[in-house]
Amino acid sequence: MLRQVLLSASRSDKVKSLVETAPVTRSLVHRFVAGERTFDAVRVTEHLAAQGLYASIDHLGEDTLDPARARATRDAYVTLLGRLDDAGLAGHAEVSVKLSAIGRYLPGDGEAIALDHARAICEAAKTCGTTVTLDMEDHATTDATLAALRELRADYPWVGAVLQAYLRRTEGDCRDLAGTGSRVRLCKGAYDEPASDAYTHRADVDRNYVRCLKVLMAGGGYPMVATHDPRIIELTGMLAARNRREPGTYEYQMLYGVRPGEQTRLAAQGERVRVYVPYGDQWYGYLMRRLAERPANMTFFLRSLAGRG
Repeated sequence: MLRQVLLSASRSDKVKSLVETAPVTRSLVHRFVAGERTFDAVRVTEHLAAQGLYASIDHLGEDTLDPARARATRDAYVTLLGRLDDAGLAGHAEVSVKLSAIGRYLPGDGEAIALDHARAICEAAKTCGTTVTLDMEDHATTDATLAALRELRADYPWVGAVLQAYLRRTEGDCRDLAGTGSRVRLCKGAYDEPASDAYTHRADVDRNYVRCLKVLMAGGGYPMVATHDPRIIELTGMLAARNRREPGTYEYQMLYGVRPGEQTRLAAQGERVRVYVPYGDQWYGYLMRRLAERPANMTFFLRSLAGRG
């Protein structure tokens, strides 16, 4: 129930205003968000690289209805990629892009505009020698996002996909995308979805995650296992051994600010670990989804609001 309330709040302007003006909010934001500037994203990436970790950087923003903002987001990614290259960090970082942040919902030709912006970002990534992962959003956009993925992969075959285990369709999508050369991030999902399209009980989501993971680890692609769950981390190692996968033929992915000790532990064992690093001033929706995912985060926030944290 709390999760549903928080996910609804992520789209509430009234709650957004309250949270953004709360004095303690910044301390919580800094736990999960690198900062608001390109400099902050590069700085955090440099820190992660020094620990043997990799980064997937997300310039925060979604559901953009302003053409100028969509262009600005595209330009922010291009600038970021250039700065990473200048800092010698392109080999340790890629970018994650939401199509709704670069114009999908613009009136008229929004999908085409977003695809053009995505191409510009991919071209910048190609120049730097790194990659792009196309983030998945709510279930209603899945088919359109996969269509954009196919378009981009025609010229940039390394573009990564994201699949969400709470959707009932995802095992089939994993089978479609498990081929040689395909990069797929498997996560559980963080949007408020109807029961007709998504599993609503955690145990069902976990079981579907495992089914999907088995498909990806047995396939010819490059699985990106986005999880903080110790059971799934252990299972991934077992599946890697079963399918004779060496470290570097798959990777673990975790969120910035969540289980950093586990991130460095896995990296010290020779595993490739990539940290999802968000930055920018449009952090509200991202923060609310992180609170919805982990009750401990919500407890920390409420104690802070009460003056005890």
